[in-house]
Amino acid sequence: MTDTAVTVFVCISCRQANPDGEGFHLPGRRLADALQGRLSADESITVTPVECLAVCNRPSTIALKGSGKWTYLIGNLETDAHLDQIVESVRAFQQSDNGIIPWKERPEAFRKGVVARVPPIGFSHPEQDPS
Repeated sequence: MTDTAVTVFVCISCRQANPDGEGFHLPGRRLADALQGRLSADESITVTPVECLAVCNRPSTIALKGSGKWTYLIGNLETDAHLDQIVESVRAFQQSDNGIIPWKERPEAFRKGVVARVPPIGFSHPEQDPS
């Protein structure tokens, strides 16, 4: 049986200038709060705000992590425009055996926003036969 526990890390460090030019806001904090609200009913999904995912040029950024699964880093996410797509991505990631979601099955924000995919701890690539 596949472990369905998933953590969604949300970078809350990036700041963006307010449209009126006065001060700034934290779009990642808003995204983390919205995701916690939408996903809180599923005890196997944890939304965890983190200080920095080092993708400052593509805020807001999330990382999807699960035991034995590839980890995805996804940026350029906006709460208002992409919340439904992010939730859909989290659920698809959760239901996958290895974390890999086929390209055509990814919501648009996921396809366009992928920064990296990192293998799970202990991953080893099958050796190719040199003959």
